[in-house]
Amino acid sequence: MTIRTAAVEDAAELLEIYAPYVLDTAISFEYDVPTVEEFQKRMAGTLEKYPYLVAVENGHIVGYAYAGAFRSQKAYVHSVEVSIYVRMDARGKGIGRALYTKLEELLAGQNVYGAYACIAVPSAGHDRHLTDASELFHEKMGYKRIGTFENCGYKFDRWYTMIWMEKELKERISTSEAFIPFGGLP
Repeated sequence: MTIRTAAVEDAAELLEIYAPYVLDTAISFEYDVPTVEEFQKRMAGTLEKYPYLVAVENGHIVGYAYAGAFRSQKAYVHSVEVSIYVRMDARGKGIGRALYTKLEELLAGQNVYGAYACIAVPSAGHDRHLTDASELFHEKMGYKRIGTFENCGYKFDRWYTMIWMEKELKERISTSEAFIPFGGLP
């Protein structure tokens, strides 16, 4: 497996990974799968400032991870929101760990201090659209739960709760180092 920077030309292959998350799970709160063109715009926008990585195995993309602005105001420039998607039949093979490890390394090099993940969590009882796998994955990666938004998303005729998890990527110092856009990294 290799990890490389995504290219907008990868959009169709990434959509093959993402579509089941939209159509069959409450992991994504989108109702409709974006078009290739929309996905390419999203990717290009992300790559202007942040890493967007793909994991490739036997010539095929098996997962991707990226970071984006946590909030738009300048004071948040040292914080990002992270997302990851792994091909459904390739989960549990270390692809997510490899992607996040590289993503976090790059973000720390950009002088990003905090990474945040917004994760849907199942309510009490069985839910065929959502498990606790994402929360458990993030815990294993060193993220801690810092907030809960009860019943804030509605999909598949039911309400879902979101949690925020955070990880400090590098020690915060009294004066922050300048943020380096992804394209400016050596």
